[in-house]
Amino acid sequence: MLNYIVKRLLQLIPIMLGVSFLTFGLMHISPSDPATMKLSAQGIAVSQEIIEKTRIDMGLDKPFIVQYLIWLKNFLLGDMGKSYVDHLPVIEKLMKAMPSTILLSASAMTVTLAISIPLGIIAAARQNKLSDYIIRCITFIGISTPNFLLSLFLIYFFALRLNWISVLPQETMTGLILPTATLSIAMASKYIRQVRAVVLEELKKDYVMGAQSRGVKGTVILYKNVLHNSMITIVTLIGLSIGSLLGGTVVVETIFQLPGLGKLAIDAIGVRDYPVVQGFVVWMALIYVMVNLITDISYWLLDPRTYSS
Repeated sequence: MLNYIVKRLLQLIPIMLGVSFLTFGLMHISPSDPATMKLSAQGIAVSQEIIEKTRIDMGLDKPFIVQYLIWLKNFLLGDMGKSYVDHLPVIEKLMKAMPSTILLSASAMTVTLAISIPLGIIAAARQNKLSDYIIRCITFIGISTPNFLLSLFLIYFFALRLNWISVLPQETMTGLILPTATLSIAMASKYIRQVRAVVLEELKKDYVMGAQSRGVKGTVILYKNVLHNSMITIVTLIGLSIGSLLGGTVVVETIFQLPGLGKLAIDAIGVRDYPVVQGFVVWMALIYVMVNLITDISYWLLDPRTYSS
């Protein structure tokens, strides 16, 4: 297993180099001049002389590959550049936005698992019965409803009509209720259907019939044996969701004005703050590859036969 982990870590190097190169290249071929954007963001009167001097200061007069190597060297040293808007280091802006995204991601994932695993098992255990039909109908609605529409509905109903919950983020946890509900409804709907499918597949296997013939209780079979054997599928779903959540839930954070990574990226794109956009893209790529690695390691912990070879 250790050899596999080392191999996967080595594979991350060309992946991250490729992502960083493509991202830097896209920023380089953008029709907007970075020097002009930087000066405009600072409110400085733009003249050709000042633009040329700024381009030299920013290293934009050098060949593209030299610019990339300089950026890569600084990135490896922990320097992603500075924002054009407020001159703050990009890494500092990302670290400042990260706690909000992590908190929202953790709350949404907790609620999702608390809802989806029991309901998925119930739907499978009561296949083609009324409770199964009700759960499947609800999941169809949850999957098909876009996040932005669900967000607006929750705001209108619970915040405006009933006045139960505040919309804007607060120091208390109240501000996380509606964003968490928005993310959890969509994810739980997908999880329930996946859990139901994998549990149904497990229930058809011989070990379940053997346990039933020995008089083992149905709940014990479901929650001790079947659920354990279904965890690889569930862990896969969790890995994919965590990557998306930590990358920044753009729509939800923007609608609810949460100061997370998603909103940071949208704001940076709006003002063409290239260093922040580039830092965000590389950060997302790093999250995805690391989450995938952790997910693969989890497979081995759940079933060592996965990497027995």
